[in-house]
Amino acid sequence: MAKITAAFLGYRDDWEIERVRSAVPADVEVVGVPENPRDTIQERGAELARNADVIIPWRFRVDPDLANSSNLKLVQALSAGTDYLPKKELHAKGISVAGNHGANSVAVAEIAIMLMIGANRHAQEQIRNLQSGKYHGDFFETWEQYHEITGKRVGIIGLGQIGSKVARRLQGWDCEVVYHDKLEIDPSVEKFANAKRVSLEELLATSDIISLHVPLTENSRGMISDDEFAQMKSTAVLVSTCRGPVTDEPALIRALENGTIAAAGLDVTEIEPIEDDNPLLKMRNVFMTPHLAGSSIEARQKALDNAAANITRLSKGEKLAGVIDPFE
Repeated sequence: MAKITAAFLGYRDDWEIERVRSAVPADVEVVGVPENPRDTIQERGAELARNADVIIPWRFRVDPDLANSSNLKLVQALSAGTDYLPKKELHAKGISVAGNHGANSVAVAEIAIMLMIGANRHAQEQIRNLQSGKYHGDFFETWEQYHEITGKRVGIIGLGQIGSKVARRLQGWDCEVVYHDKLEIDPSVEKFANAKRVSLEELLATSDIISLHVPLTENSRGMISDDEFAQMKSTAVLVSTCRGPVTDEPALIRALENGTIAAAGLDVTEIEPIEDDNPLLKMRNVFMTPHLAGSSIEARQKALDNAAANITRLSKGEKLAGVIDPFE
């Protein structure tokens, strides 16, 4: 196969592009432009994008017209989610889109469990009290609202790379884990996760904690809304580390305000960055992080290594890993 060029558009530090360069065959040319200054990344990366066989975008917007590039064969994301990419337009031109193949799954799984604990123990309110000089606040008047996660039934929606790792880690808390997924799950994954498949209706009605781990697609947008909240226990906690629009946010706010569910742990919101007047920011029964669940040095290193491995597969004419269905 002819020599290929991979364009890393928006790398943050030199070690990132050097890590990719050192891991691909000698006949692969890795070029790129740094992320900063961010306001010029589109202009600085445009020519490289038009002439590359592979694009690794970070802060660089992949426009649909890049599907007309004569060389482009692969858009390799460093993130798990690829909803920001024009997958259908690329697919129509025979260009593959690949995700990070689970590179950040451990990082996200760890934060998902942190959110479960934080939401159940109203950690956000404790932090606010401490920082404002209230120390305990009214904790001893409201202690009945604080719960452990040990022994609880946790329902995982989406038993993929991340969901299965969340389930695996919950074994240390003696949790009963059930899951629902529209896809057939390999028995080895079920065994690894120690999770039992149930209907969505049973999961919603019986779980103490519900954790969302699905990609944002046309089918998953708003999949948790008023009807779903109405099926949950009044003591249930919703956790989301996938994409904000998977949950109907106004419905979530209503459910939290009305006591339809007890609490929520969120790494994602419908609008990001979250707006200053969003009620979720001030709710004592909400524990939030700013969409950084997948951010760790280990996750970044694995994502770069997975990108390099896919570039190598392309250069050798081998089957790519982590290719995303453009119609999902």
